[in-house]
Amino acid sequence: MSLVVVGSVAYDGVETPQGRVERMLGGSCTYAAVAASFFTKVGIVAVVGDDFAAEDFEFLSGRGVDLEGLERAPGKTFFWAGVYSEDMNDRTTLRTDLNVFADFQPRLPAAYRRQSHLMLGNIQPALQRQVRAQMEGCRLAGGDTMNYWIANTREELLETLKEWDFLLINDSEARQLAGCHNLRRAAQRIFELGPKTLVVKRGEHGAILFHPRGHFMAPGYLLEDVFDPTGAGDSFAGGFLGYLAGCGLDLEGAGAETGELRRAMIYGSVMGSFCCERFGVDRFRTLTRAEIDGRYQEFKTFTEF
Repeated sequence: MSLVVVGSVAYDGVETPQGRVERMLGGSCTYAAVAASFFTKVGIVAVVGDDFAAEDFEFLSGRGVDLEGLERAPGKTFFWAGVYSEDMNDRTTLRTDLNVFADFQPRLPAAYRRQSHLMLGNIQPALQRQVRAQMEGCRLAGGDTMNYWIANTREELLETLKEWDFLLINDSEARQLAGCHNLRRAAQRIFELGPKTLVVKRGEHGAILFHPRGHFMAPGYLLEDVFDPTGAGDSFAGGFLGYLAGCGLDLEGAGAETGELRRAMIYGSVMGSFCCERFGVDRFRTLTRAEIDGRYQEFKTFTEF
């Protein structure tokens, strides 16, 4: 194992123009870990209730995800339900039941604390700091946050970001965090907060990598049919960091200079695109590394000039 992913393992109820699923495996930790598992060994830190299905345990372990850090607590698993707009660019939350996730206190098994790469999902900044403090000799650490934490726990979030090497957020969150509409200026302000690498996710429009040595723009993949965008951003993060962890790279070594960060961005975009092809994690159940590398080559072909 080289990558530890911390966040939520959940059940989702989703309705899109393509259909409706009442209950499916989801959560930020799930999507990121499953996407990363195609590139490296992954261990997860999360909590589920006693209603968590045996087949979902089997799916995660079958993907090679280490489950020693997955706690099972009395009660129900975190549940979220939402409806997407016709163009799927907006969604309305219908229900959020934190259940056992409300009292989540991440506890890392001893073996996890010695791993080289850490991905912190969208949880309270205080919990993210607690996890980072438990890691011994981690070479690359960072993760995600959201508008709620930026607005309501800003000082706590700023203390947390001081210890991060990278940050992955969407464009509106980057602007909110930096207090600046221009993304290039926003990136410079975020660098001053701690992270020296910023990935700005832009949904169907791709993503932008900002780094002190410049920036790189990865396009979105044009799918013929989008079934469900839930988890696409977390799958992008899993592909991005999973690729870096699989190569044993941090953000300061020679790999960052020779284009590995850019390749990680494309693999992130590849994993996000596959996620959208079915509901929930269903596309990952049959996905192969050959298909992933094939789509990576497509990205190379349609961006070369």
